Amino acid sequence: MREHRNGQTARGRRAPSLPAPRERLAARIVRGLGDRILQGALKPGDRLPSEHELGKSFGVSRAVVREAITSLKAEGLVATRQGAGAFVLKPRRADTFRVAESDLATLEEVLHMLELRVSVEAEAAGLAAQRRSAAQLAGLREALDRMQAGIERGEDAVEPDLQFHLRVAEATGNRHFAGFIRYVGRMLIPRARVNVIGGAPERRAYLAGVNLEHEEIYRAIAGQEPDAARAAMRIHLTRVRERIRAAYERRRQTTRRTTDAHPHQ
Repeated sequence: MREHRNGQTARGRRAPSLPAPRERLAARIVRGLGDRILQGALKPGDRLPSEHELGKSFGVSRAVVREAITSLKAEGLVATRQGAGAFVLKPRRADTFRVAESDLATLEEVLHMLELRVSVEAEAAGLAAQRRSAAQLAGLREALDRMQAGIERGEDAVEPDLQFHLRVAEATGNRHFAGFIRYVGRMLIPRARVNVIGGAPERRAYLAGVNLEHEEIYRAIAGQEPDAARAAMRIHLTRVRERIRAAYERRRQTTRRTTDAHPHQ
């Protein structure tokens, strides 16, 4: 029986769709339950719902549920007890990527974070240039316009800056890039943590420079030029790194001059 392009057979009945592979269905359960465990919605010692309940909740067979539980056990997230079911374990810290505010208390750690950002976000910009939709491009434009408006009002514009980087990540079509940006959040924007700007005139000049760098990234993504987008993001974050270095050096020199002028205070 012939199948037409719209997925219907010659007699008008829709052709049956192929079932999703079992491993893909199991991965969906692993991701759903794993996220709830890591986010604390399911706590150590909690009993997971029964195989029947999980199968009904996710719309899969008990065999798929058993496969997912086996994967969660391999990841150290649950343990099973014969006749009692599966129970949540305390996630192993070594297996969980984590960045806390306190981890960025030194210049070295801030610069380490920027090195990570260069690696991740340069590639994200290149993928965004290849994959972005018209709506995603409009979202990037909106974040840039909000940042410019904030600069003109004398604000630091941290939020639209973060939104711009998040929307670049979302435009990759790869949820892990956006997940990284959301996880690290405001720690991505060093001026939210470190005074790299100075007084009002310096602040305006600094932020205008940042937004010009964002404009270069935007133009490359708009023009669907992956290599140019990667280069523009790399240049932007490298300049951020150098501004941070300069800010710390200014602070160190100021502290030294104050100490030299008042050695016994």
